[in-house]
Amino acid sequence: MKHITFYLDFISPYAYLAFAQLPEVLVGISYCVDYKPVLFAALLKHHGQLGPAEIAPKRDWTYRQVLWMADKLGVPLRMPASHPFNPLQLLRLALACGQQPGDTNRYVCEQIFKHVWTSGADANAVALFESLAAQLKPHHDVQGSDVKNTLKYSTNAALDKRVFGVPAFEVDDKIFWGLDALPMLRDYLMGAPWFATTGWDDVRHVAAGVVRN
Repeated sequence: MKHITFYLDFISPYAYLAFAQLPEVLVGISYCVDYKPVLFAALLKHHGQLGPAEIAPKRDWTYRQVLWMADKLGVPLRMPASHPFNPLQLLRLALACGQQPGDTNRYVCEQIFKHVWTSGADANAVALFESLAAQLKPHHDVQGSDVKNTLKYSTNAALDKRVFGVPAFEVDDKIFWGLDALPMLRDYLMGAPWFATTGWDDVRHVAAGVVRN
């Protein structure tokens, strides 16, 4: 059985689509998935990047593309009333729902993703958040220090694993990034021969011809 760590942030429509597609991608494979909410903004800051929604033309394209992809995949998707938004309370809610702070599961993540990406509402509207929390019945204080520290730890642990964005999937110390990496992830789990070559590691030896300051 293969163990997959799925790094996600509810702010990402690509993470939502990857979450929806993952069971289909893994059909016929023996696996377990550990869902790890992390703060995408902290990953971007660490690597000195802007998010897609922080570049105006890319923002428009991102929203068009994910709406089209959702339609092609048959996944319900409505843009939230505003985006990007602060996802902290939703990430903390996910981490507060397990028996131990930091534990979460597919059901909890699914309900939070649907809250953001199918309602068309403000993802941080107080009444809607309270309703979601009442549905999920967290075992721990969403604003408690244990939950907050767990999110920080999970995000830092992801950075230590060289995670730079979401969605990302870790298997056998390999990181597969993005919705479009799902076929590659399946290929690896199915034992595709390319992964027995040196191709995976050789890319690190490609010289950088130009470095911008």
